[in-house]
Amino acid sequence: MTDNNTFFVTGGGTGGHIYPALAVADLLSDENAKVCYVGNRHNMEFNLALKKGYKFLHVGVSGMPRKLSPKLIYWGIRLIRAILFSVRYIKKYKPHAVFATGGYVSAPLIFACIITKTPYMMHDCDAMPGLVSRKLSKHAKCVSLAFEKAKKYIPNKKIVVTGNPIREEFKLITKTMARKNLNLAEKITLIVMGGSQGAKSINNATVELLKEISLDFDLQVIFQTGRKNYDEVINRLEQFYPNYAEDKNLIIRPYFDNMISVLKAGDIVLSRAGSLSLSEICASNLVPILVPYPYAAANHQRINAKCLFDEGACVYIEDKDLDPNKLKDTILELLNNPIKMNYLKQNTARLAKFDATERIVTLLKTIKK
Repeated sequence: MTDNNTFFVTGGGTGGHIYPALAVADLLSDENAKVCYVGNRHNMEFNLALKKGYKFLHVGVSGMPRKLSPKLIYWGIRLIRAILFSVRYIKKYKPHAVFATGGYVSAPLIFACIITKTPYMMHDCDAMPGLVSRKLSKHAKCVSLAFEKAKKYIPNKKIVVTGNPIREEFKLITKTMARKNLNLAEKITLIVMGGSQGAKSINNATVELLKEISLDFDLQVIFQTGRKNYDEVINRLEQFYPNYAEDKNLIIRPYFDNMISVLKAGDIVLSRAGSLSLSEICASNLVPILVPYPYAAANHQRINAKCLFDEGACVYIEDKDLDPNKLKDTILELLNNPIKMNYLKQNTARLAKFDATERIVTLLKTIKK
C-alpha cells in the first residue's frame, strides 16, 4: 500500500537537474509531505539535499559512456545495481508518486517505477529534451516542460508546459535587497557567469575588459569564474589590471552559493544558455547576453538561446565570435540604447513563470496509479 503523503524526488549531476527538483521538494515539504531525495552521494545533489534536511537515498550511477568499451559493460552492471536499489527504496518507503527531472541520475528510479508500477511524473528543462526524458517519458503519468518547442520530442499524451520550477526566493528578494546583501551600490551591474564550472571563452573575453568596464563605464561587475578556472582568471587579471583587488566595483569569486542575490542584483548578464539559468535570468528581470556552450548534448543550449532570441528576450553571440572587442561593443550598445535595454527586460519578465512549481506539485499530488 502506498503512502499518500510520501514522495520521491530525483535528478542530479548538474544544477539544471537539481534545483528544479529541490524547488518541487521544498513546496511538497511546505505542504507537509514527506520527501526523500534520490541521487548520487558523490554529486552536488547530496550536499544540497542534506542542507535542506531531506532524507537522501543513494544510487551509484554515472553518465553512460558514449563508445563501445569495457567501461560500457561496467556501467551497465552499475545501472542494474542502481535499479535494484531503487526498487528496494520504493518497496520500503512506498511513495505516492515520483518526480524526476531527467538526466542519468534519475534513470534508475524511473526504471524502478516501471518495474513496480509506481506512478511517476517527469520534467524536462530544455527546448531539446535529454535522452532520459525522450526515452523514459512514455510511461509517465504526466510530463511538464519548460518550452513549448519540446513537446514534439516527448512520446506522452499528457504534456503540460509549465516553465521551470524556480526557488521561492526569486519572488521575495528585491534588487535593492540583493545589492545590500552583496555590499553593492545602486548603479548598473553586470553579471558574468558560465555556470558552476565556469566558461573559458566568457572568462577570457571578460578579463581583458574588467578594468575598462569598471573605470571607464563605471559598471559594477559580479564575476563567477567557475572553481576550476579561478586561479587562471586571477593570474591573467593581475597582468591586465594589477590593482583589481582595490576596486569596489568588482566582486570576483570562483562560485556563489547564493546565486539568487547575485542574479537579482544585476541589470545585464553574460551567460551560457542552460535552461535553468535562463529561467532564473527571466525571473530576475535581466538583460541577457547569451553565449551557448557549442558542445552541449543535442545542441540544447543553442536551441534554448534561440527560443529566447525569437521572443526578443536576449542578445545572442556564438561562442566562436566572442572576444573582448565583441563583448565591449555589445555592452556599449546596450548602455547607449536604454530603449533596447527596456525592451529586452520586458520580454524576459514576460517569459518568467513564477507559478511553475505550484502547477507541478498540484499535478504530482493528484497522480493516481
